[in-house]
Amino acid sequence: MPSHNVMDRAKWPAFIGLVLGTVVVTNTVKTTFAFDKTVHSSIATLACSGGAIIGLSRWLPRDGNRTHKGGQYEAVPLAEVGQPHASRDPSPSPEDVAYPSSLRKLRIVFLLLVALLGIRVEVMREVVRNVQCSRASWEPIVPLVFAAWDYWAVQRKRRRATNDDDLDASVYDALERSMARSPYSCVATVALVILGSTLAMNALASPASTFICAAGLPFRWLVPQLQRVGTVLDVAIIFCIYNLLKAQDARGSLNVALRFASVGYAFLSAAALLLFAGIVYYIVQDNDRIWILTIPHQYFWSVLRLDLVVAFTVLCAMVMILQVGVMTTTVLTTFTSIMTAVAISAWANGHPFPPHSTGIAFLGVSLAILGFMAYFHLETMHEGSSGNYTTSLFRKIPSAFYLTMLILFFFWTGLWATSKSKVNYHPIDMLIFEAQRYHHMYLDQTAVSTGLAETVTHYQERYGQQPPPGFDHWYRYATERNSTVIDSFDSIHHDLDPFYALEPQQIRHRTWEMIANQWNDVAGISIRNGQVTVAPNIVPTHRWMADGLAELIGKFAKWLPDMDLAFNLNDECRVSVPYEDVVPMRQIAQNKRLNQQQRRDDARTSFSDGRAEQWKAIAEDEVPDSPLEEISWQYSFHRFGSVGCPPNSPARRLRHWDVGSFCTECAYPQSLGAFLSNWTVAGDICHQPDLADLHGLYLSPASFKGTHELYPLFSQSKANGFNDILYPSAWNYLEKAKYDPNDDNPDRPFSEKNDTIFWRGATSEGVSQGRGQWRGMARQRFIHLANNINNSAPPQPLLLPTERGGKLSYWTLPSSELTDLLKADIHVVDSIARCAGPDCEHQAEEFAPLVPPSDFQHHWTYKFLLDLDGAGFSGRFLPFLQSRSLPFKAALFREWWDDRVTAWAHFIPLDLRGHGFWATLAYFQGLDGKIAGGSVEVKMDPHVQAAERIAEAGREWAEQVLRKEDMEIYFFRLLLEWGRLTDDRRDELGVRI
Repeated sequence: MPSHNVMDRAKWPAFIGLVLGTVVVTNTVKTTFAFDKTVHSSIATLACSGGAIIGLSRWLPRDGNRTHKGGQYEAVPLAEVGQPHASRDPSPSPEDVAYPSSLRKLRIVFLLLVALLGIRVEVMREVVRNVQCSRASWEPIVPLVFAAWDYWAVQRKRRRATNDDDLDASVYDALERSMARSPYSCVATVALVILGSTLAMNALASPASTFICAAGLPFRWLVPQLQRVGTVLDVAIIFCIYNLLKAQDARGSLNVALRFASVGYAFLSAAALLLFAGIVYYIVQDNDRIWILTIPHQYFWSVLRLDLVVAFTVLCAMVMILQVGVMTTTVLTTFTSIMTAVAISAWANGHPFPPHSTGIAFLGVSLAILGFMAYFHLETMHEGSSGNYTTSLFRKIPSAFYLTMLILFFFWTGLWATSKSKVNYHPIDMLIFEAQRYHHMYLDQTAVSTGLAETVTHYQERYGQQPPPGFDHWYRYATERNSTVIDSFDSIHHDLDPFYALEPQQIRHRTWEMIANQWNDVAGISIRNGQVTVAPNIVPTHRWMADGLAELIGKFAKWLPDMDLAFNLNDECRVSVPYEDVVPMRQIAQNKRLNQQQRRDDARTSFSDGRAEQWKAIAEDEVPDSPLEEISWQYSFHRFGSVGCPPNSPARRLRHWDVGSFCTECAYPQSLGAFLSNWTVAGDICHQPDLADLHGLYLSPASFKGTHELYPLFSQSKANGFNDILYPSAWNYLEKAKYDPNDDNPDRPFSEKNDTIFWRGATSEGVSQGRGQWRGMARQRFIHLANNINNSAPPQPLLLPTERGGKLSYWTLPSSELTDLLKADIHVVDSIARCAGPDCEHQAEEFAPLVPPSDFQHHWTYKFLLDLDGAGFSGRFLPFLQSRSLPFKAALFREWWDDRVTAWAHFIPLDLRGHGFWATLAYFQGLDGKIAGGSVEVKMDPHVQAAERIAEAGREWAEQVLRKEDMEIYFFRLLLEWGRLTDDRRDELGVRI
């Protein structure tokens, strides 16, 4: 069977496959892990695609069809031609096109394609490494390049016929023919598709993230130039593929199988070239060898899925190029890809925030649809004007095509009609109201009980078990110190529940394992007969922490059973048990509670005898083995951060590799517009894969020694997904950062303070050891955002009143205007910390001038105080809360008090992404000035009274529930529960009243 007949039958399956493949690739590529290792992925993709192409070529006919007769037209020839023709055909006949006539020229094209693919991968790698500096893509213009080439090489050379044999033709038919004859029709229709697509893309583009594109580094101008180079390379690569697919030798056209195989071998050769370069790099650069050889399972499966889809799509594209030409194939691919991307974006963002111009997007989509339909309509006219086998996709446009375009148009009409760009009220008004309501509900459940018996009953109802022995002493201790919180200690049970899956002997042994090896950075504290002692093998620099804990526990140790405790000396949390393991553990705790409920009457009211002998003594010689794995200064999100999430969660399945774009889907669950609405949900990383590159704990922790086994380790703070046991920090108990205003730095009434948001601190969140990790760390991002360094901070949203109607709408303003309108004093103190290599110099240059340290009590001069995570929790927040100033807090880490303090009622929460920073500050500071380059005057009254009420409410609440006495009460109850967990007869223990 002639090869062209076989390929003709493959045209429609290839068309459908190309459309479906493009849709899947467009939707997949934004969340693939492939760009974590761009060169690795490129080698795999090229090899997979090349292998698939060669495999397909084995099934193609090898009939030696070398004649031009019956061959196919092509819209983009390799040489200029000119001849008369009845109307504008998409291409000349093959007889008139000068193809390469020698194998030598084909070899040149082959080698050029291999080289171009290798260069393209390197360009892509550099762009992805610094994608936060990228600009709008130039890829949509690729079809226009081919359309312009077609005009220059073919259409402008044609002489147009002036006669028209159909005297009865209507005006519409005459106009249609006139357009078809025009040499500009192809360029015009393709340009219309590109114009509309570009309008839609720009109107619905994701806002820029706060990931830093450093002003002092060359990537601000280099990456956009590389993007343009990448587009040129893409055009050249497609031209080379076209040449190989249309290849001829001196005797005529090569058979289809050989043409396909030549492209496949070019892909494989490019993969081999990149692999060789990678091997050379591996030999030369010993620092990256572990990274090169480490292939995480998420990456492997993500790349495998992407490669299969890409290989399928490439196969379909090659068949389409062979059948309908380069121009039609690129127009179809570009239109499908952009319509998919903008439809997903518009569907997911049908809210006032982030601010999008749905009207412009609708206009752009309409223009693109019009141009797309016109392109194929003109193509069918060219088809009908010749009896030869042509390159047209449709000989007659099917009804399904018009129906699809009509559905797409009405889909966008619905999106445009239902989109909202204005809000009726300010979200913060509602958030403050809801926070106050929630806090009153919390008050109603924190101290329901009025006596010990009622407290025990409430405990049994709330937690499904009896209180531990010593609970009566705890109750007396709490009431004597006027504790506001008596009944609500849910966080304790959440932390301890998984340990019911371990036998008491296992818990005791694992405690010993942690304490016995000084390398673990764990402090051991022993309680014997009511006395507290500190293990001798503690790192001297952290001895103060252990002594502070001993002082704290000593307040109530006489009521505690004998036991040993392991305390994390590092800032970072350490225990991350996979979700698949920890969920069954929690279920075991639930089952044990059910069993305890059935045997309340025979509960033992005291801990077991002889507990001291059950705890293994610390040997004088250090134990060499450790259950911990060190990944300090390494990327930790997928190894330790997201493993606590469900397997189908975005944090486990998806990778937000484009750090330059704001992840709307990640922020939406905890947001109301640009403002953080749910502090608890914001701490859950499972729906926020973008946090992998937005915090030092995940980018490059300073000291991280972790485990995936459930070890009994007490930590001061932890991120979501970790299983450390929270306790009140010795830092706060010893008041290392103390609220202590004095005559030089008084804490004046709120109205008399400086109307500025203030922060001073060090770059201590993580270690940036020369790979630019600092650009994603929260502290550095907020500093960069607040100072608009060399106009390099991205534009940010503000919610501003409209001129009429009393409504508000979002404006995206350049940071230069925001820093002029609003007051922020946020700077790095003294010198750059925790850095190595060029990152020290780069940060010092970026954040200059660095300011000298100031007295901690100087904070009370300002109305608004910014609080940010360090390597662990921030030790400043409690004194901030105790002051008359209003704290703004952005944090990944959660502490023991997290369920006691209510966001928007006691402090102002900020999303770690920083996108709502200026909008939130504007609500409280107010605005009075000009925006949009001075063309629009804006005025918004400050909400001073609301700010003062929240500041005062936080101060009063801190005096009730965050005192040193409250730390003791929380810790006392925690250690009673822990004493029961480590008792061999724990299922029998309880209090009977």
